[in-house]
Amino acid sequence: MTTDTVVSPEMLKIDPKATAHEIEEAIREIVFGKLKRRGVVIGLSGGVDSSTCAALCARALGRDRVMGLFLPEEEGSSDCLRLGQLLADALGIQTREENITPILTAAGCYRRRDEAIREVIPEYDAGYKCKIVLSNMVSGAAYALFTVVVQSPQGTITCRRLTAEAYLGTVAATNFKQRTRKMIEYYYADRLHSAVVGTPNRLEYDQGFFVKNGDGAADLKPIAHLFKSQVYQLAEYLGIPEEIRRRPPSTDTYSLEQTQEEFYFSLPYEIMDLCVWARDRGLAPAALASTGLTEEQAGRAFRMIDSKRKAADYLHMPALGLKDVAPHKP
Repeated sequence: MTTDTVVSPEMLKIDPKATAHEIEEAIREIVFGKLKRRGVVIGLSGGVDSSTCAALCARALGRDRVMGLFLPEEEGSSDCLRLGQLLADALGIQTREENITPILTAAGCYRRRDEAIREVIPEYDAGYKCKIVLSNMVSGAAYALFTVVVQSPQGTITCRRLTAEAYLGTVAATNFKQRTRKMIEYYYADRLHSAVVGTPNRLEYDQGFFVKNGDGAADLKPIAHLFKSQVYQLAEYLGIPEEIRRRPPSTDTYSLEQTQEEFYFSLPYEIMDLCVWARDRGLAPAALASTGLTEEQAGRAFRMIDSKRKAADYLHMPALGLKDVAPHKP
Protein backbone atom coordinates (compact mmCIF):
# COMPACT_ATOMS: atom_id res chain seq x y z
CA MET A 1 0.00 0.00 0.00
CA THR A 2 1.11 3.55 -0.72
CA THR A 3 1.60 5.47 2.50
CA ASP A 4 2.89 8.92 1.47
CA THR A 5 -0.36 10.30 0.01
CA VAL A 6 -2.85 12.35 2.01
CA VAL A 7 -6.36 12.26 0.57
CA SER A 8 -8.31 15.52 0.32
CA PRO A 9 -11.53 16.67 -1.40
CA GLU A 10 -9.39 18.60 -3.90
CA MET A 11 -8.51 15.27 -5.51
CA LEU A 12 -12.12 14.89 -6.67
CA LYS A 13 -12.36 18.33 -8.24
CA ILE A 14 -13.51 18.31 -11.86
CA ASP A 15 -13.80 20.83 -14.67
CA PRO A 16 -17.61 20.99 -14.79
CA LYS A 17 -17.80 22.64 -18.19
CA ALA A 18 -15.52 20.09 -19.85
CA THR A 19 -17.21 17.21 -18.03
CA ALA A 20 -20.66 18.34 -19.11
CA HIS A 21 -19.52 18.70 -22.72
CA GLU A 22 -18.01 15.21 -22.72
CA ILE A 23 -21.14 13.61 -21.24
CA GLU A 24 -23.47 15.46 -23.60
CA GLU A 25 -21.51 14.29 -26.65
CA ALA A 26 -21.65 10.72 -25.32
CA ILE A 27 -25.41 10.94 -24.72
CA ARG A 28 -26.00 12.03 -28.32
CA GLU A 29 -23.82 9.25 -29.69
CA ILE A 30 -25.47 6.58 -27.52
CA VAL A 31 -29.10 7.63 -28.01
CA PHE A 32 -29.02 8.56 -31.69
CA GLY A 33 -26.07 6.48 -32.88
CA LYS A 34 -26.00 3.21 -30.94
CA LEU A 35 -29.55 2.86 -29.64
CA LYS A 36 -31.28 4.55 -32.61
CA ARG A 37 -33.87 6.19 -30.32
CA ARG A 38 -35.70 9.49 -30.61
CA GLY A 39 -35.09 10.68 -27.07
CA VAL A 40 -34.97 9.59 -23.44
CA VAL A 41 -37.25 8.82 -20.52
CA ILE A 42 -36.05 9.51 -16.98
CA GLY A 43 -37.63 9.08 -13.55
CA LEU A 44 -37.41 12.30 -11.55
CA SER A 45 -37.01 11.84 -7.80
CA GLY A 46 -36.24 15.40 -6.79
CA GLY A 47 -32.66 14.35 -6.01
CA VAL A 48 -29.44 15.72 -7.42
CA ASP A 49 -28.55 12.63 -9.48
CA SER A 50 -31.75 12.39 -11.53
CA SER A 51 -31.86 16.18 -11.84
CA THR A 52 -28.31 16.31 -13.18
CA CYS A 53 -28.99 13.50 -15.65
CA ALA A 54 -32.15 15.23 -16.88
CA ALA A 55 -30.31 18.51 -17.37
CA LEU A 56 -27.50 16.82 -19.30
CA CYS A 57 -30.00 15.03 -21.53
CA ALA A 58 -31.95 18.21 -22.22
CA ARG A 59 -28.75 19.99 -23.22
CA ALA A 60 -27.56 17.07 -25.33
CA LEU A 61 -30.77 16.13 -27.12
CA GLY A 62 -33.06 19.12 -26.77
CA ARG A 63 -35.69 19.53 -24.09
CA ASP A 64 -38.47 18.27 -26.37
CA ARG A 65 -36.75 14.87 -26.51
CA VAL A 66 -36.71 14.36 -22.72
CA MET A 67 -39.70 12.88 -20.87
CA GLY A 68 -39.58 13.21 -17.09
CA LEU A 69 -41.67 10.79 -15.05
CA PHE A 70 -43.06 11.31 -11.55
CA LEU A 71 -43.85 7.92 -10.01
CA PRO A 72 -45.04 8.56 -6.43
CA GLU A 73 -46.59 6.08 -4.02
CA GLU A 74 -48.46 6.48 -0.76
CA GLU A 75 -45.39 6.15 1.48
CA GLY A 76 -43.14 8.46 -0.53
CA SER A 77 -42.07 11.94 0.44
CA SER A 78 -44.12 14.79 -0.99
CA ASP A 79 -40.84 16.65 -1.46
CA CYS A 80 -39.89 14.26 -4.27
CA LEU A 81 -42.81 15.34 -6.42
CA ARG A 82 -42.48 19.03 -5.56
CA LEU A 83 -38.73 19.18 -6.23
CA GLY A 84 -39.05 17.04 -9.34
CA GLN A 85 -41.58 19.50 -10.73
CA LEU A 86 -39.28 22.37 -9.78
CA LEU A 87 -36.55 20.76 -11.86
CA ALA A 88 -38.85 20.00 -14.81
CA ASP A 89 -40.08 23.61 -14.86
CA ALA A 90 -36.51 24.89 -14.79
CA LEU A 91 -35.54 22.67 -17.73
CA GLY A 92 -38.77 23.11 -19.66
CA ILE A 93 -39.16 19.37 -20.27
CA GLN A 94 -42.44 17.49 -20.64
CA THR A 95 -43.56 15.28 -17.75
CA ARG A 96 -46.08 12.62 -16.81
CA GLU A 97 -47.22 11.51 -13.35
CA GLU A 98 -48.41 8.02 -12.44
CA ASN A 99 -49.11 6.97 -8.87
CA ILE A 100 -47.85 3.40 -8.49
CA THR A 101 -49.68 2.68 -5.19
CA PRO A 102 -52.42 0.56 -6.86
CA ILE A 103 -49.81 -1.63 -8.58
CA LEU A 104 -47.85 -2.07 -5.36
CA THR A 105 -51.00 -2.91 -3.43
CA ALA A 106 -52.08 -5.47 -6.02
CA ALA A 107 -48.63 -7.08 -5.97
CA GLY A 108 -48.73 -7.34 -2.17
CA CYS A 109 -45.76 -5.02 -1.64
CA TYR A 110 -47.05 -3.45 1.60
CA ARG A 111 -48.68 -6.65 2.89
CA ARG A 112 -45.57 -8.78 2.34
CA ARG A 113 -43.34 -6.19 3.99
CA ASP A 114 -45.64 -5.85 6.99
CA GLU A 115 -45.72 -9.61 7.42
CA ALA A 116 -41.91 -9.69 7.45
CA ILE A 117 -41.72 -6.90 10.05
CA ARG A 118 -44.28 -8.65 12.26
CA GLU A 119 -41.83 -11.55 12.56
CA VAL A 120 -39.84 -9.36 14.97
CA ILE A 121 -42.46 -6.75 16.00
CA PRO A 122 -45.80 -8.61 16.24
CA GLU A 123 -47.78 -5.46 17.06
CA TYR A 124 -46.80 -3.75 13.80
CA ASP A 125 -50.00 -2.89 11.94
CA ALA A 126 -51.76 -0.40 9.71
CA GLY A 127 -50.96 3.16 10.69
CA TYR A 128 -47.39 2.35 11.72
CA LYS A 129 -44.39 3.77 9.87
CA CYS A 130 -41.09 1.99 9.39
CA LYS A 131 -37.55 1.96 8.06
CA ILE A 132 -34.58 -0.37 8.34
CA VAL A 133 -31.17 0.85 9.50
CA LEU A 134 -27.71 -0.67 9.01
CA SER A 135 -25.33 -0.90 11.96
CA ASN A 136 -22.39 1.47 11.58
CA MET A 137 -19.58 -0.85 10.56
CA VAL A 138 -17.02 1.96 10.43
CA SER A 139 -17.66 2.94 14.05
CA GLY A 140 -17.11 -0.55 15.36
CA ALA A 141 -19.77 -3.07 14.30
CA ALA A 142 -18.03 -6.25 13.18
CA TYR A 143 -20.85 -7.39 10.93
CA ALA A 144 -23.58 -5.77 8.87
CA LEU A 145 -26.65 -6.00 11.10
CA PHE A 146 -29.99 -4.49 10.21
CA THR A 147 -32.51 -3.07 12.66
CA VAL A 148 -36.11 -2.23 11.91
CA VAL A 149 -37.37 1.05 13.37
CA VAL A 150 -41.14 1.49 13.62
CA GLN A 151 -43.29 4.34 14.82
CA SER A 152 -46.79 3.67 16.16
CA PRO A 153 -49.73 5.97 15.34
CA GLN A 154 -49.25 7.41 18.85
CA GLY A 155 -45.61 8.26 18.07
CA THR A 156 -43.93 5.48 20.07
CA ILE A 157 -40.62 4.34 18.51
CA THR A 158 -39.61 0.67 18.69
CA CYS A 159 -36.33 -0.77 17.39
CA ARG A 160 -35.62 -4.48 16.93
CA ARG A 161 -32.81 -6.43 15.32
CA LEU A 162 -34.03 -8.13 12.14
CA THR A 163 -33.54 -11.83 11.70
CA ALA A 164 -32.10 -12.90 8.34
CA GLU A 165 -35.55 -14.09 7.24
CA ALA A 166 -37.29 -10.88 8.29
CA TYR A 167 -34.60 -8.74 6.64
CA LEU A 168 -34.77 -10.61 3.34
CA GLY A 169 -38.57 -10.53 3.39
CA THR A 170 -38.64 -6.80 4.04
CA VAL A 171 -36.14 -5.98 1.30
CA ALA A 172 -37.74 -8.36 -1.22
CA ALA A 173 -41.11 -6.67 -0.67
CA THR A 174 -39.84 -3.09 -0.86
CA ASN A 175 -37.91 -3.90 -4.05
CA PHE A 176 -41.32 -3.98 -5.74
CA LYS A 177 -41.16 -0.17 -5.63
CA GLN A 178 -38.02 0.20 -7.74
CA ARG A 179 -39.04 -2.55 -10.15
CA THR A 180 -42.50 -1.10 -10.63
CA ARG A 181 -41.10 2.33 -11.39
CA LYS A 182 -38.75 0.84 -13.95
CA MET A 183 -41.63 -1.04 -15.55
CA ILE A 184 -43.48 2.25 -16.05
CA GLU A 185 -40.35 3.92 -17.40
CA TYR A 186 -39.98 1.22 -20.05
CA TYR A 187 -43.66 1.53 -20.94
CA TYR A 188 -43.11 5.17 -21.84
CA ALA A 189 -39.79 4.39 -23.52
CA ASP A 190 -41.49 1.81 -25.77
CA ARG A 191 -44.39 4.12 -26.49
CA LEU A 192 -42.14 7.05 -27.39
CA HIS A 193 -39.36 5.01 -29.05
CA SER A 194 -36.98 6.38 -26.42
CA ALA A 195 -34.16 5.13 -24.22
CA VAL A 196 -34.36 4.79 -20.43
CA VAL A 197 -31.81 6.80 -18.46
CA GLY A 198 -30.35 5.32 -15.28
CA THR A 199 -29.18 7.80 -12.65
CA PRO A 200 -26.66 6.07 -10.33
CA ASN A 201 -23.50 7.90 -9.44
CA ARG A 202 -20.19 6.06 -9.15
CA LEU A 203 -20.53 5.42 -5.42
CA GLU A 204 -23.95 3.78 -5.85
CA TYR A 205 -22.87 1.85 -8.95
CA ASP A 206 -19.63 0.60 -7.38
CA GLN A 207 -21.13 -0.36 -4.03
CA GLY A 208 -24.31 -1.99 -5.34
CA PHE A 209 -26.77 0.55 -4.02
CA PHE A 210 -29.49 -0.34 -6.49
CA VAL A 211 -32.10 -3.02 -7.15
CA LYS A 212 -31.37 -5.53 -9.89
CA ASN A 213 -33.90 -5.11 -12.71
CA GLY A 214 -35.21 -2.12 -10.77
CA ASP A 215 -33.35 1.18 -10.58
CA GLY A 216 -30.31 -0.76 -11.78
CA ALA A 217 -31.92 -1.29 -15.20
CA ALA A 218 -31.36 1.31 -17.92
CA ASP A 219 -30.17 1.83 -21.48
CA LEU A 220 -27.56 4.42 -20.52
CA LYS A 221 -26.11 5.69 -17.24
CA PRO A 222 -24.57 9.13 -17.87
CA ILE A 223 -23.04 9.79 -14.43
CA ALA A 224 -22.05 6.29 -13.28
CA HIS A 225 -18.38 7.30 -13.59
CA LEU A 226 -18.75 10.36 -11.33
CA PHE A 227 -18.49 10.35 -7.56
CA LYS A 228 -21.41 11.92 -5.69
CA SER A 229 -19.34 14.96 -4.75
CA GLN A 230 -18.48 15.41 -8.43
CA VAL A 231 -22.17 15.22 -9.35
CA TYR A 232 -22.80 18.13 -6.98
CA GLN A 233 -20.08 20.13 -8.72
CA LEU A 234 -21.68 19.40 -12.08
CA ALA A 235 -25.17 20.19 -10.76
CA GLU A 236 -24.04 23.64 -9.65
CA TYR A 237 -22.55 24.35 -13.08
CA LEU A 238 -25.74 23.17 -14.80
CA GLY A 239 -27.89 25.47 -12.67
CA ILE A 240 -29.83 22.76 -10.84
CA PRO A 241 -32.10 24.57 -8.33
CA GLU A 242 -30.32 25.18 -5.05
CA GLU A 243 -33.06 23.53 -2.99
CA ILE A 244 -32.40 20.25 -4.81
CA ARG A 245 -28.64 20.60 -4.32
CA ARG A 246 -29.13 21.22 -0.58
CA ARG A 247 -31.36 18.20 -0.05
CA PRO A 248 -29.64 15.33 1.84
CA PRO A 249 -29.44 12.09 -0.20
CA SER A 250 -32.33 9.82 0.80
CA THR A 251 -33.76 6.45 -0.16
CA ASP A 252 -37.46 7.42 -0.29
CA THR A 253 -38.31 3.73 0.10
CA TYR A 254 -39.70 3.51 3.64
CA SER A 255 -42.45 5.50 5.32
CA LEU A 256 -40.08 6.92 7.95
CA GLU A 257 -37.54 9.45 6.68
CA GLN A 258 -34.23 7.79 5.97
CA THR A 259 -30.82 8.85 4.66
CA GLN A 260 -28.60 6.77 2.40
CA GLU A 261 -25.94 6.93 5.09
CA GLU A 262 -27.98 5.14 7.75
CA PHE A 263 -29.47 2.65 5.30
CA TYR A 264 -26.40 1.59 3.34
CA PHE A 265 -23.13 3.53 3.43
CA SER A 266 -22.46 4.14 7.16
CA LEU A 267 -20.59 7.33 6.23
CA PRO A 268 -21.48 10.66 4.59
CA TYR A 269 -21.05 10.54 0.82
CA GLU A 270 -18.19 13.09 0.93
CA ILE A 271 -16.12 10.67 3.01
CA MET A 272 -17.26 7.51 1.20
CA ASP A 273 -16.22 9.05 -2.12
CA LEU A 274 -12.72 9.59 -0.77
CA CYS A 275 -12.58 6.12 0.75
CA VAL A 276 -13.46 4.48 -2.58
CA TRP A 277 -11.03 6.77 -4.43
CA ALA A 278 -8.23 5.85 -2.02
CA ARG A 279 -9.05 2.13 -2.13
CA ASP A 280 -8.87 2.13 -5.92
CA ARG A 281 -5.36 3.57 -5.74
CA GLY A 282 -4.03 1.16 -3.17
CA LEU A 283 -3.55 3.82 -0.52
CA ALA A 284 -3.09 2.94 3.12
CA PRO A 285 -5.84 3.69 5.68
CA ALA A 286 -3.64 6.42 7.16
CA ALA A 287 -4.08 8.42 3.94
CA LEU A 288 -7.65 9.20 5.04
CA ALA A 289 -6.63 11.01 8.24
CA SER A 290 -7.81 14.33 6.80
CA THR A 291 -11.41 12.98 6.67
CA GLY A 292 -11.51 12.58 10.45
CA LEU A 293 -11.37 8.79 10.31
CA THR A 294 -8.85 7.03 12.52
CA GLU A 295 -6.56 4.52 10.84
CA GLU A 296 -8.65 1.72 12.35
CA GLN A 297 -11.91 3.22 11.10
CA ALA A 298 -10.47 3.76 7.62
CA GLY A 299 -9.36 0.14 7.58
CA ARG A 300 -12.93 -0.92 8.42
CA ALA A 301 -14.20 1.34 5.64
CA PHE A 302 -11.88 -0.38 3.16
CA ARG A 303 -13.10 -3.80 4.26
CA MET A 304 -16.71 -2.64 3.94
CA ILE A 305 -16.01 -1.36 0.41
CA ASP A 306 -14.48 -4.70 -0.57
CA SER A 307 -17.40 -6.62 0.92
CA LYS A 308 -20.04 -4.53 -0.85
CA ARG A 309 -18.18 -4.88 -4.13
CA LYS A 310 -18.30 -8.66 -3.84
CA ALA A 311 -22.04 -8.51 -3.15
CA ALA A 312 -22.48 -6.13 -6.10
CA ASP A 313 -20.95 -8.65 -8.52
CA TYR A 314 -24.31 -10.43 -8.68
CA LEU A 315 -26.18 -7.17 -9.20
CA HIS A 316 -23.97 -6.21 -12.16
CA MET A 317 -24.05 -9.67 -13.70
CA PRO A 318 -26.16 -10.16 -16.85
CA ALA A 319 -28.30 -13.24 -17.39
CA LEU A 320 -26.02 -16.22 -17.97
CA GLY A 321 -26.59 -18.65 -20.81
CA LEU A 322 -25.17 -22.16 -20.97
CA LYS A 323 -23.60 -21.73 -24.38
CA ASP A 324 -22.58 -18.90 -26.68
CA VAL A 325 -25.55 -18.02 -28.90
CA ALA A 326 -24.10 -14.94 -30.58
CA PRO A 327 -24.99 -14.90 -34.29
CA HIS A 328 -22.20 -15.85 -36.67
CA LYS A 329 -20.78 -12.92 -38.58
CA PRO A 330 -19.22 -13.82 -41.92
